[in-house]
Amino acid sequence: MNDKSRRKELSANYKQSHPEAGVFRIVNARNGKVLLGSAANLASMRNKLEFARSTGTPSALDRKLQDDIREFGLVAFSFEVLESFEPSPELTATKIREELAVLEALWREKLDPALLY
Repeated sequence: MNDKSRRKELSANYKQSHPEAGVFRIVNARNGKVLLGSAANLASMRNKLEFARSTGTPSALDRKLQDDIREFGLVAFSFEVLESFEPSPELTATKIREELAVLEALWREKLDPALLY
């Protein structure tokens, strides 16, 4: 297999695969507050927190966290996956977002609203 056909094959596989999607929370261990969210690519959300820590630039994270990041530092925050799924190739981006919205709403009902950012 030559280089060009290999690239085509890798590109086609990438387009058909979907990263792990799901509901996550970023937890402030110092005050117990939680940022609840959902993402079509959980790894990218986890990487945002890691990037913010490694570079000392909290602007990569949600603005709702900024005051507590200034007060407690990035070390106070952790990333947790609450529920995940691997979207099937036939699911469109719109359908994935719809499923994520439903899952996030269900998790929002389980959490104490006073602890949410």
